Amino acid sequence: MKPRVYIDTSVIGGYFDQEFAEPTKRLFARLQRKELIFVVSDLLRQELIGAPTRVRNLLDDYATDCFEAMTLTVEARQLADQYIAEKVVGKTSMDDCQHIALATIHKADVLVSWNFKHIVNWDRIKGYNGVNLKMGYTVLEIRNPRDLVSYESR
Repeated sequence: MKPRVYIDTSVIGGYFDQEFAEPTKRLFARLQRKELIFVVSDLLRQELIGAPTRVRNLLDDYATDCFEAMTLTVEARQLADQYIAEKVVGKTSMDDCQHIALATIHKADVLVSWNFKHIVNWDRIKGYNGVNLKMGYTVLEIRNPRDLVSYESR
């Protein structure tokens, strides 16, 4: 079974950012080779509305069977609210919490992000997963795209 990789908006932006482009493009190459599936939410699509055209349309360059779509549910909103209530992050990070909640509830194999302040941060990861366990969910693997890059030559 192919790994299901939940991506947040920073991964899309990272494709075009000089600092993050190389590992992000390598991750997308794995998607192109159909080694994994990107899990994308309506929240991600909504966040991309105001982005430049090339960023907004990046996912359109890949076959639809490379993606699994999900929507923001009441359950995900409640879990995100719990992250805030438990002070994992502040109220201004609600979108980040909703991404974490969606990936958790839909049992993604990993959530990938370039957001080191609010998501890919050891203390935050412990906090999110502490809430997940307390609320009866499983632990969510949270990584940056470099951790999913394949270094073997093919």
